[in-house]
Amino acid sequence: MREQAPSEPVINYSASPGDEVKTTTCYMCACRCGIKVWLADGKIRYIQGNPAHPVNRGVLCAKGSAGIMQHYSPARLSKPLLRVGERGSGEFKEIEWEEALQLATSWLAPIRARNPDELAFFTGRDQSQALTGWWAQQFGTINYAAHGGFCSVNMAAGGLYTLGGSFWEFGEPDWEHTQYLMLWGVAEDHDSNPIKLGLGKLKGRGAKIVAVNPVRSGYGAIADEWIGIRPGTDGLFAFALIHELLRMDRIDLDYLVRYANAHWLVVRNPGGADDGLFARDIDGRVLCWDRDASTPPLSRSEGGGWEGVAFDLASGAAQAKSTPPQPSPSLREREGAEACADAIDISPAVVGEYTLSDGRIAVPVFQLLAERYLDPQYSPDAVSERCGIPADTIRRIARELAAAAFDSKLSLPIAWTDSWGREHSEMVGRPVAMHAMRGISAHSNGFHTCRALHVLQMLLGAVDAPGSFRYQPPFPKPIPPVNRPGKTRKDNGALDAAPLGFVHAPEDLLVDAEGQPRRIDHAYSWAYPLAAHGMLHTVIRNAWAGDPYRIDTLLMFMANMSWNSAMNTRETMQWLTDKDANGEYKIPRIIYSDAYASEMVAYADLVLPDTTYLERFDAISLLDRPISDADAVSDAIRHPVFDPATQLAQDGSARDVRGFQSVLLDLGARLGLPGMVHADGSPAYRDYADYIVRHERAPGVGLLAGWRGEDGTQSGKGAPNPEQLQRYIANGGFWHESIPEHARYYKMANRGYLEWAQRFGFVASTTPIVLQLYSETLQQFRLAAQGHGALQPPLQHRERVATYFDPLPLWYEPFEHDQTSRTTFPLNAVTQRPMFMYHAWGSQNAWLRQIATRNWLYLHPDTGAKYGLADEEWVEVASHHGTISVQAKFAANVQPDTVWSWNAIGKRKGAWKLAKDAPESNQGFLLNHLISDITPKGDYANADPVTGQAAWFDLRVNIRKVEAREASDPQFAPLPFAEANEQPLRYGADLRNRVHRSKTSA
Repeated sequence: MREQAPSEPVINYSASPGDEVKTTTCYMCACRCGIKVWLADGKIRYIQGNPAHPVNRGVLCAKGSAGIMQHYSPARLSKPLLRVGERGSGEFKEIEWEEALQLATSWLAPIRARNPDELAFFTGRDQSQALTGWWAQQFGTINYAAHGGFCSVNMAAGGLYTLGGSFWEFGEPDWEHTQYLMLWGVAEDHDSNPIKLGLGKLKGRGAKIVAVNPVRSGYGAIADEWIGIRPGTDGLFAFALIHELLRMDRIDLDYLVRYANAHWLVVRNPGGADDGLFARDIDGRVLCWDRDASTPPLSRSEGGGWEGVAFDLASGAAQAKSTPPQPSPSLREREGAEACADAIDISPAVVGEYTLSDGRIAVPVFQLLAERYLDPQYSPDAVSERCGIPADTIRRIARELAAAAFDSKLSLPIAWTDSWGREHSEMVGRPVAMHAMRGISAHSNGFHTCRALHVLQMLLGAVDAPGSFRYQPPFPKPIPPVNRPGKTRKDNGALDAAPLGFVHAPEDLLVDAEGQPRRIDHAYSWAYPLAAHGMLHTVIRNAWAGDPYRIDTLLMFMANMSWNSAMNTRETMQWLTDKDANGEYKIPRIIYSDAYASEMVAYADLVLPDTTYLERFDAISLLDRPISDADAVSDAIRHPVFDPATQLAQDGSARDVRGFQSVLLDLGARLGLPGMVHADGSPAYRDYADYIVRHERAPGVGLLAGWRGEDGTQSGKGAPNPEQLQRYIANGGFWHESIPEHARYYKMANRGYLEWAQRFGFVASTTPIVLQLYSETLQQFRLAAQGHGALQPPLQHRERVATYFDPLPLWYEPFEHDQTSRTTFPLNAVTQRPMFMYHAWGSQNAWLRQIATRNWLYLHPDTGAKYGLADEEWVEVASHHGTISVQAKFAANVQPDTVWSWNAIGKRKGAWKLAKDAPESNQGFLLNHLISDITPKGDYANADPVTGQAAWFDLRVNIRKVEAREASDPQFAPLPFAEANEQPLRYGADLRNRVHRSKTSA
């Protein structure tokens, strides 16, 4: 008997996805792609990428498409919650918004009247720091920070103190022209769609991609070459490449003098108060040594040696008298004289030692750089074993970089004028690009490693040249950026500046008269002076310990600090619940806002339920984390696709939620904060949407740059436009303005760009931004530690500051990688975020969970054999801090001395309203349980000593086989949130059937 073919649904491939479509901005990662949300019968039918959007150009990843399940998540909170049980028990009662806001106001008002610093306001991935930082400033607390201290401050500070810009989402490779791309420590969770689009372009034209990462996944899997480096040694690898480029004389001296401070003179006066500072004239202008420039020019591409090298800034040609392989140690008696380093009618020397007119000795920056990195300790043979990279590979990569940079002869026929008025008929390219992320940043030596990569770029002339790394507006900024952290309060109680900023000198630190920290997280103290993003990871320990003082209230937004955003997870949960001798919580009050029932919700005293990203307004602002690309400036909005009052909970009950930004403004008005109330005390803003439109940070400068002015005809600056949000909605939810073609490269010294940027308020003047091979800011801190200046660190910090505030990048072992640790704990352990999930909230998503519901400890098969393990056996993993028991799985895509896992998949039982038997809470786990929040010595936070960046990736472990078990260890008491319905998911079936019925009835 012939079998009947199975019934197949009738599919109309040309049917509209829904009844209507709304364009907005995705919130499933930090990429912030443009999306089209198709609706049918009042529900989401489909989410697709917006082809017109400049970020993703229609491309959308799994996370973005699964935004449907984020909006309909069973874990959504529905009402304000007031704790009724012990903190951490998850026992709450629902209350109304008015009661919640009155209660929060009653807690916060006495703090502001008494001492605003008793409020610690710390946020996670909120993407609205332009508001939250301003709110903290108006409240008057210095204790504000966001997620960056966990994630990226080494990258931001390393770049902003060197280039005036940085990697991450604030710069990008020149996807159209680069021929050689190095990805350093780049995972797939940030900026993923633009990177994927760019990599596709590179692969399509045969450019080489090199991935430097101990784990080969995602981008590394499609790279032409994978360099499985040992974690924490990237700086050594970079220095070895620099060593080779210097040794081969394959560097761009023209570029280094024209755009960087290679020729600036540095005073050599060991022990003196001016040692290591730039030599300046009576007016404070930096000096160089001007020499005769009448000899033949030095070739850009072939080099010509350094002894006697000068540079003719008028003609733009380097001059050389002879070509030995290294700089001469002393040239004090050579002819010439000191001159202003920014003059153009001179020929400044880049090597030698010179006697200034006041009798002091000075040398050019490049001389110091060459002395350091030509040292044999940085040779490929010297660093090979430590990095795990063959010396021949290092030498080959150096040759390939030089060949790509100098032998390509890339040039764009675009006329432009530099900052000094010189006209150029072309833009000379250096088609070598680099991109770096958390694998570089999340180490205790990450700041200097980031700087090392930037020095490597500069030696190749590969910063904002065609084919290289490119700035995205509003970058570049002056070095360092002009905004310093707020320190004092005005008469109205507000801080004199935003709580976060950039320290220029010891005078900018937030320390008291004895040099002790003023901030609860110790940011901007002598322990972590350049903590530009604050230190979210130290807040809870310090608040619990009352160090440096006791706070009253901890206000947090979207920061899952009791679980995957905690270093030292077990103790963090204890600190949140610990009581003093009087039975009072050591952290008296905790207010928390989130859209979902995360692990952290259980530790709040008051929970303020946030909306989903499809139920509110947001500003993706140039004052915050911009979405510009290298050729254009952009910003965007989110706007409500749904009224949250119409979006029911999973059980069919009504939800009463409010966007946290609007709640914050409501609280500010109730507290009478400056800028949030009118003279009569009435609220200045109706809600966050009203604030977005009408708030001005400076005259004409608001959160959004598009359609400004009363009639909407201005951009960048202009009076508030009452119809601005409607204009954004009508134009796809974003604003985009191209940079003039002649202004797109060499932005740091391109007159056309700087004039364009000044019009938008990105820079205050058209003065060129000089790239800093050598950082005088760092040297000022070193001199203070050596006993010079009015402000000096306390004795316990002096050696630390003197060691790590080196004005040239240096490398040192990560603090958890000393010889003892390497012997006892021989393996590195790192986490990566998967491309298909982003932080904890992605791994509770019903569709994304179908990709992975648990994680494994991945290790190389050779490592497994060494420890007597078979695939999928259980292991105990131990660090100096703790142990976990998990299931191991073999994977050859990892450096053999490293084990790794996906981050944030492991969940606490009961959290996120997952079923009690959910794999995430049984087989899933966190490496966080092994990571201490302090160093093995217990003297400082487990963080970079310059910036305070959390050193997640310094973790060292050992492993041993254990008996199989039912669940990973440790396990904690389940949280009593209601479980989700675990029946098979059939979302959209009714919508599909509706389309099918419509077609058949027709």
